[in-house]
Amino acid sequence: MEKLIITIAPTGSVPTKKNNPNVPIRPDEIIKTGILCEKAGASIIHVHARNPVDETASTEFHLFEEIHQGLKQETNLIIQISTGGRAGMEYEQRCERLSLKPEMASLTTGSVNFPSSVYVNSPDLICALAKDMETHGIKPEIEVFDTSMIQNALDLADQDLIDQPLHFDFVMGLKGAIPATIENLVHLKNSIPHGSTWTVAGIGAFQLPMGIHAIAMGGHVRVGLEDCIYFSKGKLASNEQLVNRIVQLSNIMGREIATPDEAREILGLK
Repeated sequence: MEKLIITIAPTGSVPTKKNNPNVPIRPDEIIKTGILCEKAGASIIHVHARNPVDETASTEFHLFEEIHQGLKQETNLIIQISTGGRAGMEYEQRCERLSLKPEMASLTTGSVNFPSSVYVNSPDLICALAKDMETHGIKPEIEVFDTSMIQNALDLADQDLIDQPLHFDFVMGLKGAIPATIENLVHLKNSIPHGSTWTVAGIGAFQLPMGIHAIAMGGHVRVGLEDCIYFSKGKLASNEQLVNRIVQLSNIMGREIATPDEAREILGLK
């Protein structure tokens, strides 16, 4: 079985320091978190930007630029920039950051109901972001909230808008999206093309059980305060604690951890 790639999603668009003081908000905090999580065993960092004043999600290019440059200087992590729409749904608000040419970026291939809003990704927007990633040599991580998003990604590949082999992130347990069950995870895994790579992001209390299943099934794991602010019931986590726990569990289960360069080879990064 290939080595385990751990993605850290440290910030996201929703949790604040009021929810958990360990949530990194400012660029320097996110960069420091990246350093700590790489030491703990992470290979990929999934990057959102936040307004340092009020902690709201931000589309400001200079914030993404500062985070990207700092992580490149201070770590060997694969930087995966989010093109998510919580901060702004329009294409113009989501594409500019791709000019930084990170190694990876997220690409959600469909729309989904979030608990209090609709996350809209129109076919035209998806194609436009995919074309930008192709132009800049960025490998998309296909964010799957529903099984239909897999077929949408395969259609993009048929149109030569994204390159094979594909890499998927199964986002499971979010209210309004696919439930986090072992049966659903097996179905998602069996629905992607042979040779594709995949990771799972369990939301809230589902982060740990979905991670354990992914380790056993040969997939990869995403953890972080973006998805779950707790280490256990009532006990707040830090990002590096969540990475370290998956490292320990994977070692117990006999699966080695991939370094960033080994992750690049597994993912076929240019």
